[in-house]
Amino acid sequence: MNASDKFVIAPPRPSAVRVHGGGLFPVRRVFCIGKNYADHVKEMGGDAKSDAPVFFAKPADAVVAGGVVAFPQATENLHYEGELVVALKSGGRDIETAGAAAEMIFGYAAGCDLTRRDHQAAAKQRGGPWDTAKGFDQSAPIGEILRADAAGDMSAASLSTLVNDAQRQSAPLSTMIWSVPEIIIALSKLFELRPGDLIFTGTPAGVGALTQGDRVAIKIGDLLECRFSIGAHD
Repeated sequence: MNASDKFVIAPPRPSAVRVHGGGLFPVRRVFCIGKNYADHVKEMGGDAKSDAPVFFAKPADAVVAGGVVAFPQATENLHYEGELVVALKSGGRDIETAGAAAEMIFGYAAGCDLTRRDHQAAAKQRGGPWDTAKGFDQSAPIGEILRADAAGDMSAASLSTLVNDAQRQSAPLSTMIWSVPEIIIALSKLFELRPGDLIFTGTPAGVGALTQGDRVAIKIGDLLECRFSIGAHD
């Protein structure tokens, strides 16, 4: 960029997630995997593991730090999906080993893949993309990131989602069909991963609808909880 080059409009504020203990993690891209718990595959009408992971994406500015999340426009069926989120500190393409994939991880967070389920059902019927179902404003609430060295072995942790203090989801992370390293390896064969990427790793069974006023808490091992409530329509 030349010294004379200037933005013709103000550039958008970059997305970032707070890191426990201080600092901000800049968000570059948000990758997500679907159908990563067998019980959720059955819950959504499937009956078998797919041959390869199913990936989709959310825009970086869909990430929000909890608080009040506005009920999105153009839906009557908003669903929660509690998930482990992985934050990458380095990148690469065509990663080959689980060890190399693990070295790329900066830390972990609890998050929620909010979904306009009516849009997703319509997209499945016509064989179309999931963008309007998954990539809307404020569709990726996330808790603070805990650095990997403080988080310990995440494969030994469990995930719980509570709505209005009632448990709706509960599953060990060890029951994921594709592990975190396997997800990173598979993604790296489709995209060049880079520092700042977030990966939502899928949700177990128990997803359900949210309405205005509902309070959501997602708990995973020693991670900071992801807490938010559903506000009025935008």
